[in-house]
Amino acid sequence: MEQILSGTLAQFNEAADQIGLADEMRDYLTSFKTVFQTQFPVEMDDGTMRMFEGIRVLHNTARGPTKGGLRYAANLGVDEAKALAMLMTWKCAVVDVPFGGAKGGVAVDPRAISANELQNLTRRFTSEIIPIIGPDKDIPAPDMGTNPQIMAWIMDTYSMNNGYTIPGVVTGKPLALGGSEGRYEATGRGIVDVTEEHLRAEGGVDGRRVAVQGFGNVGGVTAKLIRQAGAKVTHISDKETALHHPAGIDTAAAYAFVQGGGTLAAWREQYARDVEVVSADSVLTADVDVLIPAAVETVLTEANAAAVRAPLIVEGANGPTTPEADTIFRERGIVVIPDILANAGGVTVSYFEWVQARQFQRWSEDRVNQELQRIMARAYQVVSARCPTGTGTCTLRQAANWVAIDRVVEALTLRGIYP
Repeated sequence: MEQILSGTLAQFNEAADQIGLADEMRDYLTSFKTVFQTQFPVEMDDGTMRMFEGIRVLHNTARGPTKGGLRYAANLGVDEAKALAMLMTWKCAVVDVPFGGAKGGVAVDPRAISANELQNLTRRFTSEIIPIIGPDKDIPAPDMGTNPQIMAWIMDTYSMNNGYTIPGVVTGKPLALGGSEGRYEATGRGIVDVTEEHLRAEGGVDGRRVAVQGFGNVGGVTAKLIRQAGAKVTHISDKETALHHPAGIDTAAAYAFVQGGGTLAAWREQYARDVEVVSADSVLTADVDVLIPAAVETVLTEANAAAVRAPLIVEGANGPTTPEADTIFRERGIVVIPDILANAGGVTVSYFEWVQARQFQRWSEDRVNQELQRIMARAYQVVSARCPTGTGTCTLRQAANWVAIDRVVEALTLRGIYP
């Protein structure tokens, strides 16, 4: 996972060079407020004890408490957490919500342990990170391998240790425990909102051919919602299976099946035998109008960038494009809407959930979606104003980084250095 950290730093340094950022501020923004690592025991179902490693990285608090996902993944490492925490700082600044960036989790495959063991692990890990989390300090949220139930266990453990219920310590909670309407679909909905905004002058997404890599919370929701908006989703894929149909795939039906515990392979076998099984790589190089990589990091690289045929890439995953691939896309005239803008819908609605928790309010789903659309559209307009598409003088990624860095530097400058 060193590749994603080096890529994140390379993109930051490029933007810093372009805006003439002072060396001392560059050093500040590539440093991390807290890098917390812990090894802790968990009692397993058979009565044995097993050790696990947990990580939480807080990048920058100039604009407010830190915010970012907790992932349960077997290969989780510190470099990955650092890169994603830094990206969260820029993401929050781009959409102008008052948070800094954080990331972390536990090195574990959640599918390899029981529900009881998962709860034991979550509660013990929460106890380990209690000193650094809180509604005014650091607010975790779901990420890869975690979900609303895990957020509920974190909230309960944190609250029990404080003696009263504190719903604002995490976001992405179940609705019954103060979660927000619209939170589950927020990242995918934000991707569709910003894609619509980018294509507004050309009629929006209606009729566009779209390929979506990844079919989890981000990719599955995006594929469903962009089809509802009028696009034709010709390619989808999960970890095991990639599917193609030139007339478009019923992504709502496929996503409902996957949400029920199925796989794309099983859905095709039972309900869509006319859909073709294709190679995973062909999704990224499909002949479509819009490519949405929404699975994992560093999937668009120097090795495959020349084969990408979509004129527009909208980054649903964090860090799916390496700097080398970015350079190739720019030379080929392919527009990339960067992750720190495109997939910021999740943290935006997490902000709404945090606000609701602090004010003991409940917003309707319509209000959440309307506010999300407004913020995503405004963020896209601010970024595109710094780099109008078609000029060839810069990229939307560069412009998004400029906007983000400027906002964080402004906050740091106004606050000054505490002696």
